[in-house]
Parts: sequence; C-alpha cells; structure tokens
Amino acid sequence: MTLPDATSQLASLASRAADDRGGLNPVLVDVTSKLALADAFVVVSAPTQRQVRAIAEDIMDRVWEDYGRRPTHIEGRAEGTWVLLDYSDLLVHVLLEEEREFYAIERLWGDCPAVPIGVDTDEARAAAAERAAANGVEESV
Repeated sequence: MTLPDATSQLASLASRAADDRGGLNPVLVDVTSKLALADAFVVVSAPTQRQVRAIAEDIMDRVWEDYGRRPTHIEGRAEGTWVLLDYSDLLVHVLLEEEREFYAIERLWGDCPAVPIGVDTDEARAAAAERAAANGVEESV
C-alpha cells in the first residue's frame, strides 16, 4: 500500500473503534492512484441500524480524542443504514450488512489494493456481539 502514514494511522484507529463496537469485516481500500478526493476508504458493516450508528459515533469520538479531528462531512447518520464519515484523506463507510452486499463498494474499486482488517468468522461475529453488548449496543433495531 502507498498510503501516507497519517492516513494509515487514522484508518487503523477507525478500524479498531469499529471492532470495539462490533463492526464486521473491516476492509481498507487504497484509492490513492485512482481518486483525488481521498487516499483510502475504510469499509465496515454491522447487523443493525443501531450498531451502524454506534460504530460511526465511536469512530468520530475516538478520532476526536486522538487527533482532534471532526469529519468534514457526515452522511446518513439519521437513517443508520449507511453512514459516511469524510475525513478528507480517509472516507469511512459504515453500512448495514445488506447495504454492503448490495452496493459492493470493495468490488466497485476492485482494481485498487484492498486489505481485510481482522477476520470475519462465526467466532469473530460472536466476539463482536459480546463486545457490542459490553459497550451497551443493543442487538435489535
């Protein structure tokens, strides 16, 4: 990957925050060679709208705490099916699992390097659900 260190660190923090809130199958997509508006995307999904919102909120809180940065733009927070956090160099997409499958962002950018961050297995799903419950995130919509 050819990402600047600052973008890599921000992506790593966003991925950890998502994982702590029960995010599923996070992927980092390096778009530096194809897109001028950002260096990379982090794509992560969640099984419920509440978890989508909670993951997005936790990412925003952690980025603020660690880097003093707020997103320049936020889309989809009210709906909770797909929240986009625009940090200029990094775009974070938090989607319902169904939305992620339907829109297939990773496949749209298939000619760009993509790296899974963590492993999405039944064991990882159970651990994510445990972490989400421990963090007060409800499982139902």
